Amino acid sequence: MDIQLIREQFAKHFEGQGELYTSPGRINLIGEHTDYNGGFVFPGAIDKAMVAEIRPNGTDTIRAYAVDLQDYAEFGLREEDKPTASWACYIFGVAREIIKRGGVVKGFDTAFAGDVPLGAGMSSSAALESTYAFALNHIYNDDAIDKFELARIGQSTEHNYCGVKCGIMDQFASVFGKKGNLMRLDCLSMEFAYFPFDPEHFGYRLVLLDSVVKHELVGSPYNKRRESCERVAALLGQETLRGATMEQLDGIKEQISEEDYMRARYVIGEEKRVLDVCAALEAGDMETVGARMYETHWGMSKDYEVSCEELDMLATIAKECGVTGSRIMGGGFGGCTINLVKSELYDAFIQTAQEKFLAAYGHQPKVYDVVISDGARQL
Repeated sequence: MDIQLIREQFAKHFEGQGELYTSPGRINLIGEHTDYNGGFVFPGAIDKAMVAEIRPNGTDTIRAYAVDLQDYAEFGLREEDKPTASWACYIFGVAREIIKRGGVVKGFDTAFAGDVPLGAGMSSSAALESTYAFALNHIYNDDAIDKFELARIGQSTEHNYCGVKCGIMDQFASVFGKKGNLMRLDCLSMEFAYFPFDPEHFGYRLVLLDSVVKHELVGSPYNKRRESCERVAALLGQETLRGATMEQLDGIKEQISEEDYMRARYVIGEEKRVLDVCAALEAGDMETVGARMYETHWGMSKDYEVSCEELDMLATIAKECGVTGSRIMGGGFGGCTINLVKSELYDAFIQTAQEKFLAAYGHQPKVYDVVISDGARQL
């Protein structure tokens, strides 16, 4: 991350300097599309983040410069002041959600940039929301808003200002991240626990392969899947699919569409897989972790239908190369696979994946080694 560039751009647009805040992107080892279904997720914050320089300006106007996009926006703090630029809606939404909760936000100047790859399933948007939620809580509210509420502020920003009915996982991971630890979050009770995660201790590496296929979660594809799950849960007399069994699902199979059945089948299986992986990690059983990752990938591909041929190819190559676990990561429709690889197989796997992918699609996947890092903070 080039913090000096952010400093230079802030000084160029606003003169002087402000305070620096940051929040990371995230990986999720397992537990995809379970958060809005009341299930479990198992994310960790990564060493790629958003960084923002912020300084109160004594007005009721936010003046913002997106360094990476080379774009500038000015907007007020009232509901009718919503900006037109989609990136600015994240900052505006966070400010509005704090105000709606009785918090204080006044005008400020800001410049921001990030090295969370866009569209790769590492939640650059949650990193941006969490950066501003943490910063505005610190600057204007003396850190009075607790961390869970900061995560909810980011989630509500997505719902109310960006058009994605996401769960809480991405913002939670970005706010609560802890170096060297993954986190198991119960999305129903919001209880969570840190799990020390050091794959190298067991002779493994965790690596992301980015298909460089951009996904767009806004609108129907993501929200339609959520609606499928909600329809099935309602028929089962539940608010979410949490705790539902395959026996219960099969009992109402005749009353629901094939599509809704497939969506629910994936979610019910995924809830169990998360708990299996947590137990396997505690036992140092990486083979079980890997097996569940492959099950998740093909469940997301066949039942949830959020994969694509590029990601299916990367998972298939991983299996052929003896990779312990591989799966699509994130909401889907493009992005990355996350791969649990024995260290001695790493170089050959990366080389094979790059060669085969290049031959099939005309470009190589990008490679990101995963380093588990800390959450939102002031620099």
